[in-house]
Amino acid sequence: MDDPRPTGLNATNLPEFTVSEISGAIKRTLEGEFGRVRVRGEITEMKRYPSGHIYFSLKDEGAKLSGIVWRTSVARLGLTPENGVEVIATGRISAYGERSSYQLIVERMDYAGAGALLARIEALRVRLAAEGLFDASRKLPLPVLPRVIGVVTSERGAVIQDIRTTILRRFPRNLLVWPVAVQGDGAAQQIADAIAGFDALPEGMRPDVLIIARGGGSLEDLMAFNEEIVLRAVAACRIPLISAVGHETDTTLIDFVSDRRAPTPTAAAEMAIPARADLLADVAQKAARLAGALAHVTRERRLRLLHAERLLPDLPSLLGTARQRLDDRGDRLVIALPHLLERRRAALAAFGGRLPDLPAMVVAARERVRDRAGRLVLALPNLVTLRGHALGLAEQRLFSGLRQAVGAVHQRAGRILGRLTDGPPRAALREARARLDGTAARLESVSPLAVLARGYALVTTPAGAPITHAAGVKPGARMRLRFADGEVRATADGGRPGDRQGMLPL
Repeated sequence: MDDPRPTGLNATNLPEFTVSEISGAIKRTLEGEFGRVRVRGEITEMKRYPSGHIYFSLKDEGAKLSGIVWRTSVARLGLTPENGVEVIATGRISAYGERSSYQLIVERMDYAGAGALLARIEALRVRLAAEGLFDASRKLPLPVLPRVIGVVTSERGAVIQDIRTTILRRFPRNLLVWPVAVQGDGAAQQIADAIAGFDALPEGMRPDVLIIARGGGSLEDLMAFNEEIVLRAVAACRIPLISAVGHETDTTLIDFVSDRRAPTPTAAAEMAIPARADLLADVAQKAARLAGALAHVTRERRLRLLHAERLLPDLPSLLGTARQRLDDRGDRLVIALPHLLERRRAALAAFGGRLPDLPAMVVAARERVRDRAGRLVLALPNLVTLRGHALGLAEQRLFSGLRQAVGAVHQRAGRILGRLTDGPPRAALREARARLDGTAARLESVSPLAVLARGYALVTTPAGAPITHAAGVKPGARMRLRFADGEVRATADGGRPGDRQGMLPL
């Protein structure tokens, strides 16, 4: 491109570009100059959009670069991007003209060295430990002799052959294999799905123990067994689980969550199933010990029985003595029984002689009853007659008392009526009239109406309030003049207090 800068003060020779042309030229320059690049930085401001694209930024101590992962590249990315993880992003530099910005179109991501991987693993370990996923109390015991053993591993590796050979050598059992990818894109999801699939099988088809196995490798190769989705699937599994990932020195987070950890896949198979020979030897040893213990117990019980036999008395002698005592008691019983009966008869006869004559007692009682019945029949009419006389006397005394009481009441009433005359009330009435006449005369002497009869008038306001001073009357004021024989209304025409000419003539 020619240099568009002016050679002099006149700028009319400068070429003219549109905004789109400038933006396109910058985009072509960036894409042609850089091509594919690998950029190291820490992921920040990451967002997943419903369209499936991932937008983020890569930053270091001095700058920040925008990045984007298209939906079609997410599955091939190589890891799950997270904020705060340092990665090496592989892609191409491009420009976005609508915002006048440049960005990195990422096609693959790798962790930026073992340090970043270990930091991410440690952060996840601390978080899951705080949730209790590593607690020993939630770990399940392994069955002694499982019927079916489930294996989650790659079908194209030596791991499955080692496990199968070890199980056939120790104790042949049914083996159920779920092949998965043990590294690379989508490996963690496949492993988690396999664990959940085994756990979801019906009771009759579900394995009794589960082995998660993989051969050795680098830290990046074993990252699928450090993913949170796998660890949570192991924690939720109801089947006892053995982890056998890597060599003996390799440690992944699945070892902390699983119920048992084996250093190698072969050791996991040995841990899951006991050896037939060892079981037979153990059974034989236990049988020998049981037989010896039984013989020892038998000898001990026999000795105790002999010792107890020595301490027992002479049973035949005791039995003979008991039989002789029984015969003696029998003879004495035959002799004593008739004597006992005779004594009981004599005592009964003596007691019968002391009993009263019951028939004579009954006859005497009947005679007494008849006698009392006859006397009662004779006494009843007399009793009725006596009760009648007593009732008549009581009636006479009652009427006599009533007559006396009524006579006394009539006498008291006559005496009271004789004392009730109209003399005293008439005298009291005359005295009251005399007092009333005196009071009326005194009231008449102080009445203002008596003064009015001598030619005076009572001056009041229209409302009836008395007017006693001329100073309180204003010209034109309405007044009422009351005389002895009536009342008239008047109006004041003015005047001064003390001026008799201003008074209204009567």
